[in-house]
Amino acid sequence: MRVTWQGRLTTTGEAVQIETANGVITQITRLLQSDSRLPWVSAGWTDLQVNGFGGYDLNAEQTTTEDIEGVTRALHAKGVAAYLPTVITGSFERMHQAMAIIARYCRTNSYASASIKGIHMEGPYLSSEDGSRGAHPRAYTRDPDWDEFMRLQDAAEGRIVMVTLAPEREGALAFIERLAKSGVVVAIGHTMATAQQLDDAVQAGAAVCTHLGNGSHPVLPRHPNYIWHQLADDRLWATFIPDGHHLTPPVLKAMLRVKRDKSILVSDTTQFGGMPPGQYNSLIGGKVVLHENGHLHTADNQNILAGSAASLDRGIENAIRYTDMNLTEAVEAVTLRVAKVMQDDKAGRVQMGSPADLTLFDYDGQSGAIAVKETIVAGQSVYSRA
Repeated sequence: MRVTWQGRLTTTGEAVQIETANGVITQITRLLQSDSRLPWVSAGWTDLQVNGFGGYDLNAEQTTTEDIEGVTRALHAKGVAAYLPTVITGSFERMHQAMAIIARYCRTNSYASASIKGIHMEGPYLSSEDGSRGAHPRAYTRDPDWDEFMRLQDAAEGRIVMVTLAPEREGALAFIERLAKSGVVVAIGHTMATAQQLDDAVQAGAAVCTHLGNGSHPVLPRHPNYIWHQLADDRLWATFIPDGHHLTPPVLKAMLRVKRDKSILVSDTTQFGGMPPGQYNSLIGGKVVLHENGHLHTADNQNILAGSAASLDRGIENAIRYTDMNLTEAVEAVTLRVAKVMQDDKAGRVQMGSPADLTLFDYDGQSGAIAVKETIVAGQSVYSRA
């Protein structure tokens, strides 16, 4: 079935008609006359770090198909066409169960399966120290174990495509090498590694910094420290959480200036995204507090964030509002750059032969507000604003 959409490309501003068939972009035709009333159109936004959203939790004691579908539907309404469900530090049994249910769901080719591009495993091979481990439970942080990882990868049916770990853990370098050789993207995060340990990790195959500037001690030496070292390493890509709380606007602006076109925007959103303010109980982080402004932290320490409560569309808005990024660059940071990090030469682009994943949206240049109009996944409209 052939379907068409019209919009203005975020890359060039040109008004085009995009034709899709069988889940692939088959034709792009430039419209003779541009119309400012047309929505902007880009490749479908991709979020590399999603723990939950809208009351649905991907890291509960028992992850369910209802959680997977609920998260995906909520993300579609925010313009996210693709994402990595993120399974974080926990017991082997809990992580194994989450991996298995996600894999089983994807096998069914049900509603959400086309949007799930793999699994991001954040932990359990992270720092055990307060501050750098963030809200990850200390009891379950541990040294890398290849046999354990392979059992989790088997449960995921090979879908673990990104792993975040702390390179200072014993055995981490050999583990990074094996991950990289197997095609898994290795990310550094929740770490207090030295400059030498970070360099060794990159040499071994680490390619990305997970939510750089976060998962760190509230107070650090002015210099040197592990944030500066990762920022200054031009070999490393970096993801950033632009929710206004994980990084204050001046810090976000400075960090994006340093990383430039190796910057990627993620939400790191949790089940509390889109929820009313209040105190909640979470398997990860225990008691957490969500404020009206979206600040989400552990009840014991407001300086320890418990993930994000902001969706990716808000993050794009903030990146444009608070930094040097323009609309083209901010959208590229959730499309093309993501595809490059994940070593996918077709996704993240509006071009013939690429996946028919699209995000159509309105953007108010005066207020900076983004309003998602339609989300397309594999050539099918999965969300449309009435």
